[in-house]
Amino acid sequence: MPFTLPPDANGILPDRMIAAMADAGLILPEYPFVESQIQPASLDLRLGNIAYRVRASFLPGPGATVAERIDELKLHEIDLSDGAVLETNCVYIVPLLESLALPPQIVAAANPKSSTGRLDVFTRVIADGTRRFDMIGAGYHGPLYAEISPKTFPVLLREGSRLSQVRFRTGDAILNADELDALHGAERLVDIDDADLANGVALSVDLSGENTSGFVGYRAKRHTGVVDIDRRGGYAVDEFWEPIPARPDGSLILDPGEFYILASKEAVQVPPDYAAEMVPFDPLVGEFRVHYAGFFDPGFGYAGAGGQGARAVLEVRSREVPFILEHGQIVGRLVYEKMLSRPHSLYGQRIGSNYQAQGLKLSKHFRV
Repeated sequence: MPFTLPPDANGILPDRMIAAMADAGLILPEYPFVESQIQPASLDLRLGNIAYRVRASFLPGPGATVAERIDELKLHEIDLSDGAVLETNCVYIVPLLESLALPPQIVAAANPKSSTGRLDVFTRVIADGTRRFDMIGAGYHGPLYAEISPKTFPVLLREGSRLSQVRFRTGDAILNADELDALHGAERLVDIDDADLANGVALSVDLSGENTSGFVGYRAKRHTGVVDIDRRGGYAVDEFWEPIPARPDGSLILDPGEFYILASKEAVQVPPDYAAEMVPFDPLVGEFRVHYAGFFDPGFGYAGAGGQGARAVLEVRSREVPFILEHGQIVGRLVYEKMLSRPHSLYGQRIGSNYQAQGLKLSKHFRV
């Protein structure tokens, strides 16, 4: 089927246009899409049936393919057909079941799914000839691969498991300062009166414990059992996580190498005609990384989609030195982008979204 874009189109492609791309042969799945694979503003990507343990992470660079680099760097192969465990702090490359044949007007960007980030599974998408992770240029024709490195828990994966998602966009969709200010005035994107809208909506960390029965987050335990990435509600929280009580001074010392789940002080919403993304770690705010999984779909926290504002869950890892976080400290910014058109389904509506109207919340794998 032919696929056409409106003249001078600017925006992120919604669910029905993603389906139309597949019908037109611009997305080439090895098997038909499964239920809920197409999200309001993104497509979940599925793992293939083999994982390659490699010596190190890499980018292929211009003129080289990922398959060629795998042949140079692989240590052994792992069959994922019936499931296999990927160990912590090892690097694996897995061919994905979806490949692309993008037209010259469309670029793609990938990100870990929310549940992937909350398990501290570091994953990025690689394409042939690229110099950047998670970025697929306009006109790209070829396969996609996932680089996977579990950092805290060993994980059980299988063919068809979904760790990453990809967005498709055309033109320049990011709201400028005036557009963002107008949208906040109309929709109140965060539930505070003095919102910081410079270069995106600022989000700060909640270390008060006021909304969470006196604790502020979780720290991952070491030397735990395996987490099955496709098992929902299958694990007791206390076997994998330590709750962090609030301190009287509203601070938290991040220990190097430890992984934390925290929440934003602000409740966020994403109106139906927009999508948002947490911008990458800014080295000017401290020696830590916040939020592996950065996509916020249309309808996230939105009252019309069953939300009343939702806290952004923060996946936090300190780097080389201990670092003190303070209650209300800005830790990231949400950049808002226009949708090319309103999605057929919003986040939280009929697609089994696990985090609508969330507060501080672990991934769907843990019983609460």
